[in-house]
Amino acid sequence: MARFISSALFLTLYLLLLSSTNAIDINVITDFGAIGDGITDVNHAFLSAWEAACKSSEASTIHVPRKGRFFLSPIVFQGPCNNSKITFRMDGIVVAPDYKKMPSSDNWIMFYGVDGVSIIGSGYLDGQGTTLWACKAAVNTNCPTGAASLAFYSSKDILVQNVKSTNAKLFHIVVYSSQNVAIQGVNINAPGDSPNTDGIHVQDSVNIQVFNASIKTGDDCISIGPGTQNMTIQRIACGPGHGISIGSLGSGEEEEIVQNVVVKSVVFNGTQNGLRIKAWGKPSNGFVKGIVFKQVVMKNVQNPIVIDQNYCPHNTGCPNQNSGIQISGVTYTNIVGTSATEVVMFFNCSATSPCKGIGLQDIKLTYINHQPAQSFCKNVHGNAAGVVSPPSCL
Repeated sequence: MARFISSALFLTLYLLLLSSTNAIDINVITDFGAIGDGITDVNHAFLSAWEAACKSSEASTIHVPRKGRFFLSPIVFQGPCNNSKITFRMDGIVVAPDYKKMPSSDNWIMFYGVDGVSIIGSGYLDGQGTTLWACKAAVNTNCPTGAASLAFYSSKDILVQNVKSTNAKLFHIVVYSSQNVAIQGVNINAPGDSPNTDGIHVQDSVNIQVFNASIKTGDDCISIGPGTQNMTIQRIACGPGHGISIGSLGSGEEEEIVQNVVVKSVVFNGTQNGLRIKAWGKPSNGFVKGIVFKQVVMKNVQNPIVIDQNYCPHNTGCPNQNSGIQISGVTYTNIVGTSATEVVMFFNCSATSPCKGIGLQDIKLTYINHQPAQSFCKNVHGNAAGVVSPPSCL
C-alpha cells in the first residue's frame, strides 16, 4: 500500500513539475516503483510513466532497466501526446501473463494513435506462448486465438530497433493502419511448429521499412496484408517459418490494394515457402501491382516462388470459383538456391483475372542434390530474360 501511495503522489508532483521544466527522463523502477521480480504486475508503473511522458511538451525517454524481469499484463499506450518524440529504452526483459490470464486480449502491448514513438534497446519481450501452443496442439476448442506481442494501430513515425521478441502467443509485431514505420535490427524467435506466430504483420499501412532482421518462427516471417503500399524489406534472414507472403487477399468482395513492395537481399533457410503471393479463389475487386523480388537466396525451401490465386483452405466458401484479385507487374531478379520439392516456380493464377506482367531474370534454382527442377504455369503472362533455370513456362 505504501508503495502505491508513494507512486501516485510522485506522479502528481511529477506532472506539476512538467509545467515548468517540460523535458523528462523517466525510470520505471526508481520513478514509479516497478518491481522486476517477474511476478509483480508493473502495468500501473508503465502507464504512469507513459502518462508523464505523454503530457510533456518536450522529448521524453522511458527507461526499462536491464536489471530484472518485468511482468506486464495487457496494456494500451494511448495517444495523442503533447510531444512527438517519446522513446522507450527497452533494456530489460518484459514478460507476458499465461494465456489463461489474458484469454480475451487481441494485443499484449499496444500503441494506439501515437506519433513519433521509438522502442529501442537490448531487452526483449517474452510472450510466454508455449502453453497456448500446447492447448492448440491438443485440438482443444476452448483455446483462445492469442494476443500479438507488440502492436501499433493508427500511428505514425514509429521506430522499433534492436528489440528481441520471443515465443509470442500470436503475431510478434503488428503494424495496422499506420504510416512511416521503421523496424530495424529486430530478432524474432519462436519454434517452427508454433502456430500463427507471424514475425511481422503489416496491413492498411503506408511507407513501411523492415531492415536487418532475423526471424525464426512458426508462420510467415513477414506477412503483408491488404492496404499495404510503399514497403521495403531488406537484409532479412528467415527460417524456420513460412517465408514472406503477400496475402492472403480477397477473402471478401471489397479488398484494399497492395502496391509498391520491394523485397531485397533475403535468405530463406528451410522455410515452407520463399516468396509467396496468395489470393482466395473467389470474386474480389482488389489488385496487387508493382512488386519487386531481387537478390534472394533459397536454402532447401519447399516452395521457393509461388503465386496462388486459388487459395481455399479447407475447401470452404470458395471451391470452383475464380479469384478477382488482379496481380500484375511482379518481377523476380537474381533468385538462386535449392528447393526441397521439384516444382520451384509455381504460378497458379485465375482464369478470370490472369496474372500479367510477370518478369523473370537470372533465376537459378535446383532441386535437392542439384537434380533438375520444374516450373508450373496456369493463366499467367510475362517474360524471361537472362539465364532462367529451370526454363520459364511463362
